[in-house]
Order: sequence, then structure tokens, then C-alpha cells
Amino acid sequence: MSWKMKKILIMIGLTWVVSISITSVAIAYAGGVRGPGLLGVWFFLTSGIVIILAQLIPAVIILSSFIGAATSSHRKGEVPILAE
Repeated sequence: MSWKMKKILIMIGLTWVVSISITSVAIAYAGGVRGPGLLGVWFFLTSGIVIILAQLIPAVIILSSFIGAATSSHRKGEVPILAE
């Protein structure tokens, strides 16, 4: 992978994490959290969202691949699922 591509991926990743962080702070602040508690809530929400998405995205990819393989046919005239 070229340095230019790595730089673009790093920028996209940082933008994604910063946007999640800002959203977490906004949710906590709107919920009435003020002072040093805001930092704890921000860290908890941001890490929780990132961890959930890191597990959810590959799971959805695997699930959609399984559904596609189970319902599609490899041959043009073949019926993918037998209805008996």
C-alpha cells in the first residue's frame, strides 16, 4: 500500500473517531453531565460505540455473504432453493 493511500485511510479513520467523540460529548452534555464527569462519559460512550461497530461491521458482512451464497445459484438455469 502506498504512503498516499495510508495517509488517506488515517485521515478517514481519525475523522470517524472524532465525529463519534463529538457526538458522545454532545449527548452527555445535553443529558446534563457537567464538569469532570463529562470526560468519563465521553470516554465510555466513544469506546463503546467504536467497539460495537468494530464487531458489528464484520458480522454483517459475514451474514450477507451467507445469505447471498444460500439463495443464489452458480449456474444460470439452476433453481437456487428446492421447494418440495
